[in-house]
Amino acid sequence: MLLLAACGERKVAEPATETAAAPAEVITVSVPAVAETLVPDNPTVDADDPVLWRDPADPARALWIGTDKSKGLYVHDMAGRMLQFFPDGPVNNVDQRSFAVGGKPTALVAASEREKFGVMTWLIDPATLKLSRWGFLPTEKEFGEPYGFCMGQFGGETFAIANNKAGEVRAYAISVGAGGKPAMALKHKWKLGSQTEGCVVNDETGELYVGEEDVGIWRMSLADAAAAPVKIAPVDGSRLVADVEGLTIMRDGARQFLIASSQGDSAFAVWEIKGGEYAWAGRFRVAGGSIDPVTETDGVDAWSGPIAGFPEGAIAMHDTCDGEGPNDPDTAVCESDGKQQNYKLVDWRDVKKALSI
Repeated sequence: MLLLAACGERKVAEPATETAAAPAEVITVSVPAVAETLVPDNPTVDADDPVLWRDPADPARALWIGTDKSKGLYVHDMAGRMLQFFPDGPVNNVDQRSFAVGGKPTALVAASEREKFGVMTWLIDPATLKLSRWGFLPTEKEFGEPYGFCMGQFGGETFAIANNKAGEVRAYAISVGAGGKPAMALKHKWKLGSQTEGCVVNDETGELYVGEEDVGIWRMSLADAAAAPVKIAPVDGSRLVADVEGLTIMRDGARQFLIASSQGDSAFAVWEIKGGEYAWAGRFRVAGGSIDPVTETDGVDAWSGPIAGFPEGAIAMHDTCDGEGPNDPDTAVCESDGKQQNYKLVDWRDVKKALSI
């Protein structure tokens, strides 16, 4: 059921002040992956975007979920072993938030569906750690293909936020509709100048960050949707190398860090969020150790605080070409359609140590 609410489209506004200039020399450090996903019955997983979830009552009980943008949704344990697969069509970006259906606490997992044009949803049963299909929610015909996607919670509402290749960004409020099925209503929309994909919401402030792939990272607001988007970090070929892809927020005690995947040089840029300012914290690549490096990375997701064996948090990210052991296959394999894509996991403590934060 699709309910259209009153909403307004906001023009793009350049920021009154730019973020601090990049340092003269930008150093990129290396952090090893500590786990990776494995799909034994599909040698050509078309991976794109991961999300992490843990049982609020027990940090040891956790899931690692990832899209196959050709086939559906995979569910893994934190060691990367496949637990479930949903052949629910080409889903691109995925996210999750705590939710309740019929008074029962659960978690809502949702992803942008690129064939029927809308949002596909599943529910996590905390008792069994299993997902079940909840339902499909179509977006408006004129919006076209929903490409990027994220979720957020602010002001008592749970939002599904989709964007498209024309730079349109739309925020929908998700609710439980008739018969316990999902429903959503369009609440806000914005327009950027070109193709968007990665996005993330800071649930504490209502700030929405969206990556315009060849331009930079923009900040919008669920708290004040009438405010024009503000560019907080440009694609400068130094800190951010096009394309800007996944965005996520890591909370470390009272500190918050915005992390962006810089697909053009297979790295991750990190800023500390300090109110309305963004202090440059550094860049890292995922390489070294016993697992092959992350290349041409797309989606990224951080879990803040204890999860499985990671007492301070973990970061999951897409890798476009998986190899056995510590090395990628040769270039011909990685440039072919027959390559295996997957997801890697890093320990937040290793990132902090490498960046001295």
